[in-house]
Amino acid sequence: MKATKRFRQLLAEPGIITAPGAYDCLTAAIIEKTGFPAVYMTGAGTSVARIGYPDLALATATEMMDNAAAIAATVNVPVIADADTGYGGTMNVRRTIREYERTGVAAVHIEDQQSPKRCGHLEDKQVVSIAEMTQKIRAAVDARTDDDFTIIVRTDALAVTGWDDTMRRCDAFTEAGADALFVEAIRSAEEAAEVVARTSVPLLYNFVETGKSPLLNVSELEQLGFKMVIFPGSAFMSVAYRVGQVMAELKATGTTAHMVSEMTPLTDAFELMGLSEMLDRDAGYAVDNAAD
Repeated sequence: MKATKRFRQLLAEPGIITAPGAYDCLTAAIIEKTGFPAVYMTGAGTSVARIGYPDLALATATEMMDNAAAIAATVNVPVIADADTGYGGTMNVRRTIREYERTGVAAVHIEDQQSPKRCGHLEDKQVVSIAEMTQKIRAAVDARTDDDFTIIVRTDALAVTGWDDTMRRCDAFTEAGADALFVEAIRSAEEAAEVVARTSVPLLYNFVETGKSPLLNVSELEQLGFKMVIFPGSAFMSVAYRVGQVMAELKATGTTAHMVSEMTPLTDAFELMGLSEMLDRDAGYAVDNAAD
């Protein structure tokens, strides 16, 4: 079954979709092996880990799509990908949707920040007008060739123009054809509940451990009525912390031998990426030289 169709099924089924954030193929494979139904390709993690920049719109569309394609090819569960602002005007958005469809991801989210955008939990964001974003959404919807490809629309207006404008945007973006909405940087559980009450399409919640939104657990979010929750920073922030500890230990002691029990064995890491399956397949192509 195509990933796009499977994701549509998940949207239609009862229960919330929990999609931890992957910034590369290894983290995506770990997420799938743990049993999550979907993977979120984090734009912030991609920028930090893949190209070495903070989340300030310095990752290009090509770099983001290359990462999305690699992750989608690694896992068998649907992938939701960050598509930033769509990388330009309406024609750019059309191309962005077409190219993201080709990567094999099941869904993308595009946002209403002005370019250059920044992480949704940083200060001094700016948003485009409702009219401009509505046209981008229409272009995105018109561009897709697979009707099951899901277009999630994010608004960053809450921290910029306030609650009333955010609700107007949710209404306008839904009318323009958004399959789901993503209100960034919700500030309280009460606001979260009100967003759910005011919208008619599936809602995505962004769980950022050191961000601006309350750290409501998955069951709480499901009870409130959210359909999706992403954890974009959990992996890359944990890796930054843990690798920092390991390197400090190595620098101080000259060895990591005392830390082996806290490491995934080398072959187990390879198995995450399909070692045995690939070796078995390769053996099936082996040449029987004795028969010559």
